[in-house]
Amino acid sequence: MPGRTSSFPLMVATLFTFLAAAAFANESAQKPNILIIVADDLGYADLGFQGGKDIPTPHIDSIAAGGARFTNGYVSGPYCSPARAGLLTARYQQRFGHEFNPGGEGGGGGGNGIGLPLSETTIANRLKEAGYVTGLVGKWHLGAGPKHHPQQRGFDEFFGFLGGAHTYFDKQEASMLRGTTKVAEPEYLTDAFGREAVSFIDRHQKQPFFLYLAFNAVHTPMEANNDRLARFSSISSKSRQTYAAMLSAMDDSVGKVLAALKNARLEENTVIFFISDNGGPTMQGTTINASSNAPLRGSKRTTLEGGIRVPFLIHWKGHIPAGTVYENPVIQLDIQPTALAAAGISVKTDWKFDGVNLLPYITGKSTEQPHDTLYWRLGEQNAIRQGDWKLVQYDRTADNDSSRNVTAPKLYNLKDDIGESRDLAATHPEKVAELEKQWKAWSKELANPLWGGSRRAANNQK
Repeated sequence: MPGRTSSFPLMVATLFTFLAAAAFANESAQKPNILIIVADDLGYADLGFQGGKDIPTPHIDSIAAGGARFTNGYVSGPYCSPARAGLLTARYQQRFGHEFNPGGEGGGGGGNGIGLPLSETTIANRLKEAGYVTGLVGKWHLGAGPKHHPQQRGFDEFFGFLGGAHTYFDKQEASMLRGTTKVAEPEYLTDAFGREAVSFIDRHQKQPFFLYLAFNAVHTPMEANNDRLARFSSISSKSRQTYAAMLSAMDDSVGKVLAALKNARLEENTVIFFISDNGGPTMQGTTINASSNAPLRGSKRTTLEGGIRVPFLIHWKGHIPAGTVYENPVIQLDIQPTALAAAGISVKTDWKFDGVNLLPYITGKSTEQPHDTLYWRLGEQNAIRQGDWKLVQYDRTADNDSSRNVTAPKLYNLKDDIGESRDLAATHPEKVAELEKQWKAWSKELANPLWGGSRRAANNQK
């Protein structure tokens, strides 16, 4: 019959389309969700799993207990914005000129038309292309102009602020953004970020999602609400009490996010990363936000361990053995390749990643080290780590010297001297020369800083 014959191809095509859609939906359902949690200016010693005693952090500690903890976890810059640029691109940020904070070496706003170069592709871009819904809750700090807005850099949704710091009490002022619309935020900001993160998970639990939860806690200004201050009334130092209340608020919000994943039965299908963007800030011996980097020396803004070694966790229930402790050096540049590998996305060579997929190393499939050598450059400050050896030049303010000049190259063996207290440069001149040569070869590969800081100093080191 003519009618039946003519409709048969349409029926076949319709069935094929249905099956293809069903297969795609099933494939999407199998992709793990990706959650990256970033703390801001967190002290190395202030979490329970890092040995902290006076500030309970049970929810963050549970991420460590249920997954992998990295004792030699690093970020590629001791400042907020550069570390975030490296995190989202999996590339040393100095390669594309993002060496300093937008607005200068210590600047915060980035509202001057500069930000993460448009030449760079973010993890949000890559996961969105792979079928993920993508969201950012919290601090951006990678450019405040329209072309640098998170929703122009791969994020479907955004709730937060664009600069480097923000008050925790909005007082009904419309200073937050939902997308590109200014909104008032009546809640304590850390609580609001937890609320928005939970909302994102609840709304997207039926599809693979990527959530970048970037707290501004425990960055200044030092502000906490009264009920949390009361939790820590036993702490005599007012600044430390406020810091404890701020950190406790962040842990509370992390707990709400973990509960949302559990309630949605997404625990085994979500890869969770936790880091700080850099070490706690100190200047000339004074802790700006009352954080502690013990037993590390130095702080945010320096290439000493206290500026670049951070709490670093990966949790993937059922895939990463609980309680894993990994000792070899890793860096936040590894987060994107690891997340993409979990999502089944192949990394292309022309992406020129500096980070690597950590899953084979922490699951025992590879006995090699993820990185032979790690590098740092921030103007005249620099460092290189190879094995247990670290060669570093750092800002003299770390030694209570107000000159702000950098030191001569100093050599430390971090296995024996995590506090960088015994300079071995004089007794191992051959190691100094070897590491200097390698660092200079790396530095020559880098771009000129696009803004701020000691651009001439950085250029002179090439």
